Amino acid sequence: MKRIYVLDTTLRDGSHAVSHQFTLEQVKNVAKGLDDAGIDYIEITHGDGLAGSSYNYGFSLFSDEEYIKAAAPYLKNSKLTVLLLPGIGIKEDLERAKEAGAKVVRVATHVTEADIGEQHIGLAKKLGMEAFGFLMMSHMVDKEKIVEQAKLFESYGADVVYVTDSAGAMLPQETREKVLAVCESVSIPVGFHAHNNLSLAVANSIEAISAGAQYIDCCLRGLGAGAGNTQTEVFVGVLKKLGYKTNADFYKIMDVAEKILEPIMKKPQVINNASLVIGYAGVYSSFLLHTQRAAEKFGLDVRDILIELGNRKMVGGQEDMIIDVAYEMHNNLHYSDKGG
Repeated sequence: MKRIYVLDTTLRDGSHAVSHQFTLEQVKNVAKGLDDAGIDYIEITHGDGLAGSSYNYGFSLFSDEEYIKAAAPYLKNSKLTVLLLPGIGIKEDLERAKEAGAKVVRVATHVTEADIGEQHIGLAKKLGMEAFGFLMMSHMVDKEKIVEQAKLFESYGADVVYVTDSAGAMLPQETREKVLAVCESVSIPVGFHAHNNLSLAVANSIEAISAGAQYIDCCLRGLGAGAGNTQTEVFVGVLKKLGYKTNADFYKIMDVAEKILEPIMKKPQVINNASLVIGYAGVYSSFLLHTQRAAEKFGLDVRDILIELGNRKMVGGQEDMIIDVAYEMHNNLHYSDKGG
């Protein structure tokens, strides 16, 4: 059986679920536990990547560099990874992350916009880092478009390219078709990132592997935006049952989830009505908290807002427009109530 590389993003995607309020001690302890459990890559930044801490996306307790420096000394085997969304993070942010201890960067773009990541991939290689291309919202386009964009990342020098189900909207057959198409079209390894809004994260991750993916994203206890991500400890157990090779220790990763991560979770990661609708409507998973706040502010059903965001095909980076959509919906409802 082929070797599967596990990338744990609890300390990045999981940041959404705790409103980006991880402490330095928590980051250190989780990272140290993941390293000891044999996880290959550990991603650490604000939920929206380098420089994501802002009014628009939510402020974290500490800077990305402080989080990276808190964890870096304790990683003996795992590679410290950061996420960068061009336009949120800039090249100087990547340089500071590298100096703080990052070894790998994932350059994340919308699935049709790989070209805006070319300079960041190039800088990462110049800095001696591994560089991954990360194609977000892959459910929104056909496999031919994903292949086209994956080839661009490959041409820029990316070491790995990811098919990313940012909305948790993809079904297993779709996952297989899209991942297989990319695997057959590029010469670099392929990764897959799932969200669990339709309760398919583990199933989709296994489909991705069967189609040729070698890199899979996970989070302890499934912690992450929306309904969370593929659950690390569950996924490691499934890999063992299927006979795939991985460095992860099944017992140790379960203990990290239960003894280190679970006590600092604000609430269990579940598929509630709002996160279910995210997957159904194909909305960016990190929109959840923003949409819940807008629904409360304007007295709307969060599901109605999410459906409208899906109808408008809004994508990551447009979080500031959620309040505008809610305001417009509130006014239209108010106008209708008056018989207008």
